[in-house]
Amino acid sequence: MKDTNGPPDLISVIMPCYNASSYVEEAIASVMGQTYRNVELIVVDDGSSDASATLVQDLADRHSGRIQLLHTSRLGPFPARNFALKHSHGKYLAFLDADDWWLPTTLERLYGALADGSADLAYCGWQNVGEGITSEPYVPPEYEAGDPVAAFLRACPWPIHAALTTKALVTRLGGFSERRFSAMDYDFWLRALGLTRRIKRVPEVLAFYRWHGKSQVSAVKWRQVLDALAAQQDFIRANPALVRHLSPAKLRDLTEGQVLRQAYRAFWKRDLLSAQKLFRHVAARLAFSFKDIRHVLAALLPLPLYRRLVRLTGG
Repeated sequence: MKDTNGPPDLISVIMPCYNASSYVEEAIASVMGQTYRNVELIVVDDGSSDASATLVQDLADRHSGRIQLLHTSRLGPFPARNFALKHSHGKYLAFLDADDWWLPTTLERLYGALADGSADLAYCGWQNVGEGITSEPYVPPEYEAGDPVAAFLRACPWPIHAALTTKALVTRLGGFSERRFSAMDYDFWLRALGLTRRIKRVPEVLAFYRWHGKSQVSAVKWRQVLDALAAQQDFIRANPALVRHLSPAKLRDLTEGQVLRQAYRAFWKRDLLSAQKLFRHVAARLAFSFKDIRHVLAALLPLPLYRRLVRLTGG
C-alpha cells in the first residue's frame, strides 16, 4: 500500500522509437504533460535513419533528468522494450509507442486504481486513430468481474499502451517474449494473467493508438493470427488449472476456431494471401467442417491459381 506521507511512487514509461520523427514529439509531450508528475521516460531509439534521435535528445535536454535516451540497432520494438526495462527505476511500468499518445490524466487515473495495493495491473479504454481508420472510442469489459481466462483467450484484451502494471509483475514475467513477433503484446498479457488475476479496469478512454495502414506489422493478418494462436497454446499448456473449467470444444473454438473465422474475414476482404495461409492451417489441423470444404480445398491451390479462381467465381 502507498505510504501517503512519503513521495509519490515513480512510474517508468518505456518508449521504443524507430523513424518516428513525425510523431515522437507529440508522444513525448503526452508523457511529460501528465498530471501525475513523478514519471521517468526511457526512449530507445532503435537505429532510426531520420531525425528521431536528435529530436528526443533535444527534448531530454529540455526536461533535465526526466527523459533518458538509449540506443539499439534494429532489434525491433519488443527487444528494445526489454533493453529499456533494464534501465528503469520505477515501481510501476507503462508502455507507449513513439507514435501514440495519452490524455494528460492517463497515468493518474491508472495509478489511482493500483495505489492501494489491491491489484497488480490496471487497464483502460482506447481509440484507434489515423490512416483509413473510423473507430469509436472503446472501453473494454470489466474482465475481472467475469471469466478473464476465456476473455483473454478470445482476443488480446487491450493494446500495449492502455495499461499500467507493477514492475514486480514484469520482473516475474522476465519481460517480453521475443518469439511471437506480431503477437508479443498478446503473449505478454496472457502470461501476466497466468501469474495474477488481480487486475482492475478504469472505465475511461485514456489512450490513443495510431494506425498506419498496410505498412504496419499487425496488418499482416495471417502472421498476426498464427502468432496469436501460438501465444494462446503456450498459455493453455502452461496453465492447465486455469483453463480446466473450459471444455475441449470451447478451447478449440477459442483457438483453432478463431483461425478459421479470421480466414473467412481475410477472404471477404480479399486479403487472399492471408486467407490462403489460414485456410491451409485449418486444413492441416482438420479444424473445419463440411461447409468449409470448398474454401479449404481452393486454398490448397498455388496462390496465383487461387487468386484466379476467386476472381472467376466471385467467392
